[in-house]
Amino acid sequence: MSRYGEVYAAWKADPEAFWSEAAASIDWETPWERVFDPDEGVYGRWFAGASCNTAWNCLDRHVAAGHGDRTALIYDSPLTGTKARFSFAELTAKVEAMAAALVDAEVGKGDRVIVYMPMIPEAVMAMLAVVRIGAIHSVVFGGFASRELATRIDDAKPKAILTASCGIEPNRIIAYKPLLDEAIGIAAHKPDRVLLFQRPQVAAALVEGRDVDLGAAMAANAGRSIPCVPVAATDPAYILYTSGTTGQPKGVVRDTGGHMVALAWSMGAIYDIHPGEVFWAASDVGWVVGHSYIVYGPLLVGAATVVYEGKPVGTPDAGAFWRMIEDYRIAALFTAPTAFRAIKKEDPNGEFIRRYDRSSLRTLFLAGERADPDTVQWAERHLNVPVVDHWWQTETGWAIAANPVGLGMLPVKHGSPTVPMPGYAVEVLDDAGHPVPPGKLGNIVVRLPLPPSCLPTLW
Repeated sequence: MSRYGEVYAAWKADPEAFWSEAAASIDWETPWERVFDPDEGVYGRWFAGASCNTAWNCLDRHVAAGHGDRTALIYDSPLTGTKARFSFAELTAKVEAMAAALVDAEVGKGDRVIVYMPMIPEAVMAMLAVVRIGAIHSVVFGGFASRELATRIDDAKPKAILTASCGIEPNRIIAYKPLLDEAIGIAAHKPDRVLLFQRPQVAAALVEGRDVDLGAAMAANAGRSIPCVPVAATDPAYILYTSGTTGQPKGVVRDTGGHMVALAWSMGAIYDIHPGEVFWAASDVGWVVGHSYIVYGPLLVGAATVVYEGKPVGTPDAGAFWRMIEDYRIAALFTAPTAFRAIKKEDPNGEFIRRYDRSSLRTLFLAGERADPDTVQWAERHLNVPVVDHWWQTETGWAIAANPVGLGMLPVKHGSPTVPMPGYAVEVLDDAGHPVPPGKLGNIVVRLPLPPSCLPTLW
């Protein structure tokens, strides 16, 4: 029996009490004065007056609670034949070493740092190192064109850029440094420092006086303690630029406190993931799914996350995902329907699926685009686990509508993301703002106030 109805009703009856209770899962440096301040900002602000730190909540508190030896991050790169695991204690130490390199580059609270990296553990470390010192990251998808990168440099005005020498695709290596140097050349704003992680596949040339070898800097700072800097719950944790389908890319701002509260709530209630389990969002840190569910969501609740540098097919075959599930005992997989369409095309009868032990997998989550019923039913048939389509966007940072597995699943209706999550009063209105009857097309609207984690503003 699903608890969804009672949970949604509890939110509706008293949203502030609901989110105040959810916020108990987060460590706060100072408590909030108001759960929600309707007069602050455009849409009101959550947890006004509170202070906190995201890196503390993702890393240090688990170590302090005696869970430092639990796996935090799994790296698997079929493209390079590399695998690695980091415990919470090891990941914390790496993040501190990278944070030390940023502090030495005079990056501090409120400064922006662009992260331009491939799917390597250092990309996750970079994001956590930035928020550790109270700075604001803006991740740009690795390999993005110079002009696009330059636009984001001029908008965010970063003090420093964290990057790597290259990204790796199935048939080619993409050198990042020429793209980055060109972008800095185009941009009116010039960052003070570029901290570059040299990968063995490409050695990038460093610009004297501006560029720092990040690997060497981290090695030199190993063991150095960099405390977490508390920031206001309403301060930005990051800026993430939407693709700019209409004109200039828009920098969605994510606040610090509400972001953590919503993600931690979603990990249990929606994804049914608990401390010590392995959650795999097969996405990229450059997209919102990567921010929320590769980096922050799993680590906030003490689960392990996966950084996969590979593809659904061709690295080496359509069994890639199932090998990962067997090797790492993954409890839930979150990916885009496109990935499953690619697997289905290569392996229509699911022969690769049967070659691997998938007994750890409880649920498949799909999002990012429409999940066509054919693909959903193919996955249900071959995986024999619930397939949950859910809907959200960069602006929200977590699900608007989903089938909340952790609250008890509701009946699946193919083609539907099921029901709105607490925090979202979703309606369908015509162009004049009147409700439309069932079966009629209209505009989807969400009533204010928006829940925690939703954008408070654009940068």
